[in-house]
Amino acid sequence: MITGEKAIATPRSDVGAYRYYVLILLTGVYTFNFIDRQIIGIISPAIKDDLGLADWQLGILKGFAFAVLYTTLGIPIARLADRSNRVTIISISIAVWSGFTAISGFAQNFVQLALARVGVGIGEAGGSPPSHSLISDYFPKEKRASALAIYALGIPVGITLAYLGGGWLAYNVSWRAAFIAVGLPGVILAVLLKLTVREPERGASEAPGQEDAFKMLRVTTPAGAMEKVIRTMTRVLPARWADTTFQELAVLWRAAKHLLSIPTYRGVVIAMTLASFASYANGAWIVDSFARSHPDFSRVEVTFWLGVINGTAYVAGTFLGGLLVDRLAATNKAMYGLVPAAALVINVPFFFAAVWVNDPVMSLIFWTPVHLSVGFYLGPCFALAQTLAPVSIRALSTAIFFFILNLIGLGLGPTYVGIASSMLTPSMGEAMALRVSMTSVAIAVVGSVMAFLWMSRHVARDWAKATAGE
Repeated sequence: MITGEKAIATPRSDVGAYRYYVLILLTGVYTFNFIDRQIIGIISPAIKDDLGLADWQLGILKGFAFAVLYTTLGIPIARLADRSNRVTIISISIAVWSGFTAISGFAQNFVQLALARVGVGIGEAGGSPPSHSLISDYFPKEKRASALAIYALGIPVGITLAYLGGGWLAYNVSWRAAFIAVGLPGVILAVLLKLTVREPERGASEAPGQEDAFKMLRVTTPAGAMEKVIRTMTRVLPARWADTTFQELAVLWRAAKHLLSIPTYRGVVIAMTLASFASYANGAWIVDSFARSHPDFSRVEVTFWLGVINGTAYVAGTFLGGLLVDRLAATNKAMYGLVPAAALVINVPFFFAAVWVNDPVMSLIFWTPVHLSVGFYLGPCFALAQTLAPVSIRALSTAIFFFILNLIGLGLGPTYVGIASSMLTPSMGEAMALRVSMTSVAIAVVGSVMAFLWMSRHVARDWAKATAGE
């Protein structure tokens, strides 16, 4: 069992340098998180050829198989992280997901590969929630969007390395070598993190005396219909476990109710879920789309140039989104919603052009502004999920946020495209069916823009309330 350890407050003399070391290392962790998560979408044409899988099977491997336990286990692990040593939890998680990624290289059929993907999801469930909580203890709220935008660079950098390294290995050696090569280094990173990162004092970056209703919350008597249902369900457990289980589930229920009662938090969850649905759906199938719509264009070249685009445009958009919002929101908190909304409006026409243009080089050119604009919402959304939450449930806040986002975005996005493509293939052919399926998710982007605009009207009030009007 992972037990709580006394937090070590970071000395003021080295807070500037050391906190950025921690941020860079956690960004490295997130980078491997996304390498191991996204590699299957990049090498799936090779897997399809070798194992003879249908699109619906590839869709499950890219989405549902990974997301099912990634989303559900994130909440109890985050609850543990809010009371225990977060560094230890992250380190164990890296080792687990990296190990299962390497094991994926030995799969001989769909079922074995699906089980390995489930294992990757189990490990990654303990990555982001405690990492967000750590970063929020090292950086004050005024710099949190920028800090979490830097952390979010792990997404495009991870995808870039997966394209460049995994893509090259898959199409020059084997897809099995790609899984093994990207999985094993994570174990080394797990050891480095555990040995060099200190557990900071919780709430160290907040104003003294800020109210936190969840810090010492203990629920012994059910209040409301849902808690009565929870109490009834837990009575089937042995007596020594029943009370503890009820208390944990009741606190979780009250925390979720509190967070989702905040208009801005609800808006962020809806907006990012819809944007991520489109992003994950298309990101998981873009290489397959090139392989079918532009079969004469080298797969190695496709993965190389998509890696370059992710490493430049997506990185730039992710960093600029956090930096821009931190600066503009100093005088107008509505920018937390307006900037991402504007970026997504710019995104849509370039996305249509990238999917439907018949020249592969022009398609890659159009994918560049798509990746630039889609990165803008990451830092601001991550920052709001932390700032709006009481200190003692910050990891849980991210876990609830990710539970909804990833169940729908990561779990259903790629799976939906795969199923839709399989259904349309008999009448349209593989290439056209995939193009139509990918294009159809643009409606989710429209919904995301509307949610960001709605959320922008509530940010100032909710921010002031969460930070005691500072």
